[in-house]
Amino acid sequence: MTHQLHAVVSGRVQGVWYRASTQQKAQSLELVGWVRNLSDGRVELVAQGSKENLEALLQWCYQGPELAEVSGIDFQWESAESRLLEFETRATK
Repeated sequence: MTHQLHAVVSGRVQGVWYRASTQQKAQSLELVGWVRNLSDGRVELVAQGSKENLEALLQWCYQGPELAEVSGIDFQWESAESRLLEFETRATK
């Protein structure tokens, strides 16, 4: 069964390789989805895969890459309506 995580990460998360590091971590966990910067300085991500690997990604997101300073994460578990094929970085929204 495919699970889906939707998260928005707040703090110092832009300009610190957060998106690229999230993509690498997700790929290492065999997850698919996307990550993008938001115009308000936060980072948004959607990931699909096993619940165990999604939970591992979520825990990693609280720390992020070395230069990041995460102040909070709003997240929810969703039904995966369409299956994504890879993990990609999307343009800022």
